[in-house]
Amino acid sequence: MQLGETLKAHIVQWLKTNNWEYSEWAYALIVAGIFLVTALVLHFLLHSVILRWFKRSAHKSQIPWSLALYQHKLLSRIALVFQGFVFLVQARIWLPKDSDIFSLVSTVAHLWILFYLLLSLFSLLNFLEDIFRPASQKRNLPIRGIFQSVKLIAALIAIIFSLSLLIGKSPVLLFSGLGAMTAVLLLVFKDTILGFVAGIQLSANEMLAVGDWLEMPKFGADGEVIDISLTTVKVRNWDNTITTIPAYALISDSFKNWRGMTESGGRRIKRAIHIDATSVTFLQPEDIKRLRRAALLSDYIERKLTEIEIENNQTKIDLSSPVNGRRLTNLGTFRAYLRMYLKQHKSIHPNMSQIVRQLAPDANGIPLEIYAFSNDTGWANYEAIQADIFDHIFAIVPEFGLRVYQAPSGYDMQNMGARTDT
Repeated sequence: MQLGETLKAHIVQWLKTNNWEYSEWAYALIVAGIFLVTALVLHFLLHSVILRWFKRSAHKSQIPWSLALYQHKLLSRIALVFQGFVFLVQARIWLPKDSDIFSLVSTVAHLWILFYLLLSLFSLLNFLEDIFRPASQKRNLPIRGIFQSVKLIAALIAIIFSLSLLIGKSPVLLFSGLGAMTAVLLLVFKDTILGFVAGIQLSANEMLAVGDWLEMPKFGADGEVIDISLTTVKVRNWDNTITTIPAYALISDSFKNWRGMTESGGRRIKRAIHIDATSVTFLQPEDIKRLRRAALLSDYIERKLTEIEIENNQTKIDLSSPVNGRRLTNLGTFRAYLRMYLKQHKSIHPNMSQIVRQLAPDANGIPLEIYAFSNDTGWANYEAIQADIFDHIFAIVPEFGLRVYQAPSGYDMQNMGARTDT
């Protein structure tokens, strides 16, 4: 005799002893009461006693893994899976297996267990992601994308098993039908598949990692990468807006990763000032005498004067005409000063390129470009270093008899008109 039939016989005997008439409804109400009481007691013990004790212990110990375990609700979902198993065991004990009520309760219990097993797996993967995230970022592993792929596959398997329970067919039949649905699945999950492949390529080639500075004008992205998921990459722009980029777009399109600049320890300064071409001239003796007092120029001037004198004496050319022989110019001396200034500047990287070059003249004058690298890659510090350098350059230009070109403004026109009237 089955255990359920034995228990049913005891309930019938108990009803007769208390002079109550037995019926299927009375039996069903008693079984439902047993189910309810058992469920309430078990839920109270698991969630209000055991899990609450674990919560207090986790907060008291402040151990990262125990806090993560609690935050992702892994234990509470495992407890709900256990409750589903208890419910299923009760159904097999109290209900006849050939009854419709048993079939309904068994299906609900199986769906309950399957659902919370899936959620428990999600919680476990989230927990593992939190634990292994620091190591994965150092090794540039796409751990988030891998876990999301596992979640997707697990969800598909859970859906297939759920459908098999509801329609009463073997899941093997549903799995065999996936072959015919492959084209549809590829179309539906196109972005997911492309994103997964792109994530592997980005990781394998070390093209992008969380924390990198990404610039991709096509998508309006210019900021720090804060998340790389299975299908998207999130970028926090410098104005604190968030840009979401499809992962596969980073493979099909070009983007700029500033990680190399950060790792090199130097950030490029590339900016030009425009010199008024009419202010360029040869240095006069009084100019040379004044500039000799500059600590950065004294050696250069002495060396150049000696070099020029030797060459002019060798050629025996008539120096009474300015067009004959070699002479020092204010622009060339200014370039030499800027080279020495950058060389001794404490915020300029000494092991990277330092160039002061003259570009092709245009309608705005003669561009004199500073090309160097600061030894601080932080944005605010870099801008401060660059501004300090050009503050000094603009202030020192008149000492060489040069003028910075600036298009006439309304104020200039007004002053010109006032002088004309006078």
